Amino acid sequence: MQNKRLVMIPGPTPTIRRIEDQMSRPTCAHGDPDFVKDFKEVVDKTGALLDCSGQTFVIAGSGSLAMEMAIANNLKSGDNLLIVSNGFFGDRFIDIAERKGINVDVIKAPWGKAVSVGDIENKLGEKTYAAVTVSHVDTSTAVLAPIAEIGEMVSEKYPDTIYIVDGVAATAGARSYVDGMHIDVLLTGSQKAFGVAPGLAILFASKKSLERRKTLGVIPEYYVDYEKWIPIMQDPAKYFATPPINLIWALQEAIKTIEEEGIEARYDRHEKQAAAMRKALEVLGFKVTAEAGCEAPTLTNCYYMDGINDSEFRNYALDEGVMLAGALGEYAGKAFRIGHMGNADVHDLVAALAGMERALVKSGVEIELGKSIGVFMKEME
Repeated sequence: MQNKRLVMIPGPTPTIRRIEDQMSRPTCAHGDPDFVKDFKEVVDKTGALLDCSGQTFVIAGSGSLAMEMAIANNLKSGDNLLIVSNGFFGDRFIDIAERKGINVDVIKAPWGKAVSVGDIENKLGEKTYAAVTVSHVDTSTAVLAPIAEIGEMVSEKYPDTIYIVDGVAATAGARSYVDGMHIDVLLTGSQKAFGVAPGLAILFASKKSLERRKTLGVIPEYYVDYEKWIPIMQDPAKYFATPPINLIWALQEAIKTIEEEGIEARYDRHEKQAAAMRKALEVLGFKVTAEAGCEAPTLTNCYYMDGINDSEFRNYALDEGVMLAGALGEYAGKAFRIGHMGNADVHDLVAALAGMERALVKSGVEIELGKSIGVFMKEME
């Protein structure tokens, strides 16, 4: 009998039945009064969860689309942009910005570390930057950036600079509050810590970001223009582009699950599960790639021990019912990535550890079966 497959990559993440059920509902008209009410509720409640008093955007698209939306509505050709990169996905902003004729400077940390607030402050002082981008969690390195401290510094020292946070692999799993952390743009996707299927780009714009957009006049971008979407977000009975109806319902259900758990309790759960997972993986002989103090609560990257072949190990794990992700960039072939965000619970993580233990045995590693599970459960007490 074939094992059930646990999706333990950094996204898409596991869904749950009540969210899946919304995907299977008969699709209605986007102008249906009941759907219009649901859509408005999703926009309002998602913004409230993330403490956004500006405008929340929920549109069909990926996290990459949300990245482009952030750049398009806050910078123009000739502007200076500082990109704070803690890994592969921080660099994605470079291509997006350069295609728009924006002058890009990049400040990077060694892989496994996060760029310090002090280094960012010093770099911002070198010239006038229209915006600065930071990845809250970069899935290539599993490093967590200190977004609250960065936001406080930018707000105090560089109040005219737009602070953009890429929260694709963090939002709803790692603490992030738009107004409370002085974030001007927070962007994410539905398929990560929200635990919904892929297909929704979600962006939170502060009042400062909305004002910046107005200063730009007509922008070359069409689909991602704030001005096209604001009327729809404020009154979904209006039309610009057809919304992904069933995904909106799925996100509505995901928001309900978050409200039931409590957003702060959800953040605490992610941190506790992540810490327990790191200890469990280390007892098996893996080494966490992220430096102590900046480990992400939503995923973990681990170096292999000597003698382990990357693709062979992950194929063994898949045979055991656990889908792991390969590493990227500097870590490619040397490490793997495991997600533990959104709807991933204790049962999922215990099963994942059991599958990885069996994969290690198949890889020729002598381990005490069940050891990592015992460590994990002890940490979860």
